[in-house]
Amino acid sequence: MFARLGAVVVHNPWKVIGLWVLLAIAVVATAPELKSTTDQSAFLPSHYESIQALQLQQEAFPESSAPAAIIVFARKDSAALTDADTASIVSVADELRGAQIDDVTAVQPTPPSQNRLIQIIAVQMTKVTNPNDTSQGDAVKALRAELKQRIADTELKAGITGQAAQVLDQLESGEKGMAIIGVATIVLILVLLLVIFRSPVIAVLPVVVIGAISSMVGGLIAVVAKAFDLQIDASINAILVVVLFGVGTDYILFLMFRYRERLRAGEDSKTAMVNAVSRVGEAITSAAGAVIIAFLALVLSTLGMFRALGPALAIAVAVALVAGLTLVPAVVSLIGTKVFWPSTAWRTEPKGARFTAVGNALGRRPGAFAVVSGGVLVVFGVFALGFHPTFDLSSGSTSEASESVVYSKELVKGMPAGTTQPSDVLLRSEAGELTVDQLTAYRGALAAVPGVGQVAEPKLSADRTIADFTVTLTDIPESDAALDTVQGPLREVAHAAAPAGATAAVGGLTSIFVDFQDAMARDYSIVFPVAALLIMIVLGLLLRSLVAPWYLMASVFLGFAATLGAAVLVFQHFRGEPGLIFTLPVIMYLFVVALGTDYNILMVARLREEAREGNEPKQAAALALRHTGPTIAAAGVILAGTFASMMLAGNNVLAQMGFAISAGIAIAAFVMAMFFTPALTAIVGHTAWWPGHGDRKTDDSGPDEQRRGTETIPPTTGEAQTAVAER
Repeated sequence: MFARLGAVVVHNPWKVIGLWVLLAIAVVATAPELKSTTDQSAFLPSHYESIQALQLQQEAFPESSAPAAIIVFARKDSAALTDADTASIVSVADELRGAQIDDVTAVQPTPPSQNRLIQIIAVQMTKVTNPNDTSQGDAVKALRAELKQRIADTELKAGITGQAAQVLDQLESGEKGMAIIGVATIVLILVLLLVIFRSPVIAVLPVVVIGAISSMVGGLIAVVAKAFDLQIDASINAILVVVLFGVGTDYILFLMFRYRERLRAGEDSKTAMVNAVSRVGEAITSAAGAVIIAFLALVLSTLGMFRALGPALAIAVAVALVAGLTLVPAVVSLIGTKVFWPSTAWRTEPKGARFTAVGNALGRRPGAFAVVSGGVLVVFGVFALGFHPTFDLSSGSTSEASESVVYSKELVKGMPAGTTQPSDVLLRSEAGELTVDQLTAYRGALAAVPGVGQVAEPKLSADRTIADFTVTLTDIPESDAALDTVQGPLREVAHAAAPAGATAAVGGLTSIFVDFQDAMARDYSIVFPVAALLIMIVLGLLLRSLVAPWYLMASVFLGFAATLGAAVLVFQHFRGEPGLIFTLPVIMYLFVVALGTDYNILMVARLREEAREGNEPKQAAALALRHTGPTIAAAGVILAGTFASMMLAGNNVLAQMGFAISAGIAIAAFVMAMFFTPALTAIVGHTAWWPGHGDRKTDDSGPDEQRRGTETIPPTTGEAQTAVAER
């Protein structure tokens, strides 16, 4: 099949390129706008308490909401506010109200805090229903400009925090981070490919091809998101960039290594490309299939953000694979050997012994290699037991110097930390109107809960059957302490203290994160096992074996644990952070499990190829490492490097993601696939291929197969690379 595909593409390059252009234009022209959201409630199903509370609030109080922004005032000298200061603040509120800023619906000053260190103005804004609506962000910008002028000649300092300001600062930080990630990714790919191939043409090739198809990928994701009503998280763009360029470059890399090998065997450029597609096609298609299956398993997630993320990344990988097997061969067939210009090293097989020596050592002592490499995975994996999730994304996803973060810290000097995102307790009576005594007693019960700072007078619906109590927590809404308060005593008291015939539901951002924890625990118990089972089926079909898939998945599991442990060690132990972002295990699953399997497939495919040539298990392992080690090393460096670029984005969320994914890929490539997997296969021996006997010697070996036994291995990944996968 892949031989026919290669022949069609190579002999009809202009038609293939033209078809890609037409498809890209059609998708981009007809695809809807790709919408994303930062509203965490959009990702939870309706049976969770936080969502039920939100729906009840919207039903009974459609015009009621927490302040979109909070203007925090304090004295420049950090002293207590004077009566003149408070009068100035009230005057500023009047002036801001009179400025009639678009989408600002109310400006309400409050009394100073009890210690008089701060005073706030609560700002209501037009509700946002479209995730791409920038009206609240524009209003915050206008308020900041007006505020700066109003306090210029006073002893006061002021800044804006609250949800609208935090979202604005996160978006601006995210845009800067995206620019940094994009530039760093492209520069890294260019530099590494220049080092490996010493050709600017081949270095630019992935950047041009993948850049050309990126708009098409975005269009396809938008089509799928609209068709299946998927909620796309705002952070997906950063991940998509590195997935497209990282994975896409890897697939192009595998193809070009094999193409160069066929040229060195004496074939003309077109024949060499046909054979390259034929020989590399099955392996990278199987590897991509495993990655796509792992991504698609996320459709079983309870959380909408992951149900959307899985298909989106699966689309990106699928398009990158098809482009690698069709568009790239078509382009290269037109360029021919000039793709390696100005280097002439592609003409000759270089001499070297580094991977040969390592391969021979592994073949002689596979047990030692298995123990050492497995030991490394276990040691790092132990630290994974200390993983602690955190939901504090507001400070982690933007700079510490941003105004919303600075004045959020200023706010807690005089008011409860939960002021920026108060919780809501919705009380609904099925037995008639709620009485004053019932409301007073219920409010008192809520106020007595440990961790609750204050409870406002309830808002009542028109028929007095629904009451909304605004509850301000003493801790930051995203903090562990706040989550513990809501999950434990607040919900318990809210339910137990409800009057006879009434029910209660606790809502708000903190309650949403509490339900996130429950949903993610459920997802871990379902998504991960299903994905592992599906990947094992792919491995079993590819290898015609019931044995190898088990220890391959075991190695991938160890790689996952080691990666999580490394992240815990760096961020929680060395940097002293309270925890890692709560989505990190799922993000790691997407890349470490999927791409770890990817590299395992490439190595095991070569192991089987060497075994089929009549080599015994230990010798087959030595030859597989000798031939495929340089390719996996080069691919691992490029892919790990592209994800590591996320650490340059300037915020902690992307830094944790970038470190964990790049470390996971490095572990998968340089520990798991390069040493642990071939060592285990050598130890298991012929049993690894039972019952299919995939290692049985074939009788159709030709000159190419005979030549493999004598070819030499380059000393570094920057020199010549040999075959990457079985035909």
